[in-house]
Amino acid sequence: MTPLLDVDDLRVTYPTRTGEIKAVRGVSFSLGRERLGIVGESGSGKSQTGRAIMGLTPPQAVVTARTLAFDGKDMLKMTPRERRALRGKRIAMILQDPKYSLDPVMTIGSQIVETLRAHENVARAEARDRALSMLEAVQIRDPKRVFNLHPHEVSGGMGQRAMIAMMLIAGPELMIADEPTSALDVTVQLDVLGILDRLVSTHGMGLIFISHDLRLVSSFCDRVVVMYAGKVVEQLPASELHNAEHPYTRGLLDCMPKIGADRHPLPVLARKAEWAT
Repeated sequence: MTPLLDVDDLRVTYPTRTGEIKAVRGVSFSLGRERLGIVGESGSGKSQTGRAIMGLTPPQAVVTARTLAFDGKDMLKMTPRERRALRGKRIAMILQDPKYSLDPVMTIGSQIVETLRAHENVARAEARDRALSMLEAVQIRDPKRVFNLHPHEVSGGMGQRAMIAMMLIAGPELMIADEPTSALDVTVQLDVLGILDRLVSTHGMGLIFISHDLRLVSSFCDRVVVMYAGKVVEQLPASELHNAEHPYTRGLLDCMPKIGADRHPLPVLARKAEWAT
C-alpha cells in the first residue's frame, strides 16, 4: 500500500555569509493514516521538517530530497500553484502559538471562512455555517460569539482550538501539528489531544505530532521519530519508547522527573559529537 506521505533523505540548508547551516540532514520516514510523533530538543530540526513538507520554508532555504511524496505525487516537482492548492486543502499545519499564527486584524470567523473559500467554491453564507459548525466541533461553547471576536479577545486554549478549526475546515488528509499544546494548561491540552485523536480515528487522517514532551508522545502517538542535530537517530513504536536503545533517547528519558524518586539534582544530558555525524 502506498503511504500517505513518503520522506526519503530530506535536507534543508540555509546559505549564510559564514557558510551553510544544515537545519535538516537526511531525514527519512513514511506515514500512513496514523499518529507519528517527532521529538527532540529545540533546534533539532523538528519544525523545519514540518515546514519543508508544507512548502513553508523561507525563500533562501534550499530543500532537497530523494523522495518527498504525498499520496504518490512528488511535491518537489510540483509548480508553486499546485503546491498552494495542496496546502490547506489536503495538507494542513497547526502552528505553535495562535497569538503569532492568527491574523490580529481579522476576526476568527473571517479567517476560517477565507480558508474555506480559498479551496472550495462556496457562497459566503454556506461558508459561515460550515465555520460555525467547525468551531462547535472543536468544542467552542459559543461559536457565534467567538466567530466575531479577534484573536486577542480569546484565551490561548480557545485560540488554539480556533486555529485547529481553520486548518480542518477544508478536510485535510494530513495534519502537521507543531507543538499544538505547548502554550496550554494541562486540562486544555487534554481537550486538544482528544480533538486530534477523534479526527485520526473517525476521518482516517494522518497526523505528524511535533513535540519535545516524550511522555506525551509515548501515550498519544503510534510511532516515534527521535531527532538530534537535524538527523533521525531512532525510530520505534511509541509503546516501546521506554526501551529505546540510542544513548540520546535514553538521555532524554533519564532527564524526565519521576514521581517518588530522589533525583536531586536532575540528570543532565551529556551530548556526544558522534551523535551529530
